[in-house]
Amino acid sequence: MPVHNQSHDTDSSDKPMPAPSLPVAVIMERRALANRWQAERWAPVDVVPDEGGPREPRLLEEDSEHARWLHPGFAIELHRDEADGYYLNMTTETPYVFVNWRMEHDLAVPKIVTVSYHEAGRMMDGGEQVDGVPLPPALLAWVDEFVRAHYRPEEKRKGKIKPPSFKGAKRG
Repeated sequence: MPVHNQSHDTDSSDKPMPAPSLPVAVIMERRALANRWQAERWAPVDVVPDEGGPREPRLLEEDSEHARWLHPGFAIELHRDEADGYYLNMTTETPYVFVNWRMEHDLAVPKIVTVSYHEAGRMMDGGEQVDGVPLPPALLAWVDEFVRAHYRPEEKRKGKIKPPSFKGAKRG
């Protein structure tokens, strides 16, 4: 996957440094459900390299049980201030790409794609729909390289010495 850069971080000369980014597309899938309260379920099922071309969502396949739509035009960007969130993702049994999406006119539309646990958590705390898909191997190596270069564990702070707990009054 080609790497693209956009400015967000700064270096020691206060000039913007490019944030590494990769262009991606999201595949959303609709599955028919045998459920009286809900007829279908939407979810992201894959994140693939964006190979350019039209920016509009396009139907990849459809039958009576499911449909898959390709949504191009996204980028996964890596920022130093999110390194802890990437680290947390990379150290789980299954690292994910998190996709924030919304329903628009009977179609599930991705809005944001990230590999940061913290960013995904902030979106979910805000009431947004976020689902994860397993991180593809090519992205796994790319994110891992960034984490190794930029993640620094937070230093433990030495707290104030706390007084001993109340032991009760001595009685004579």
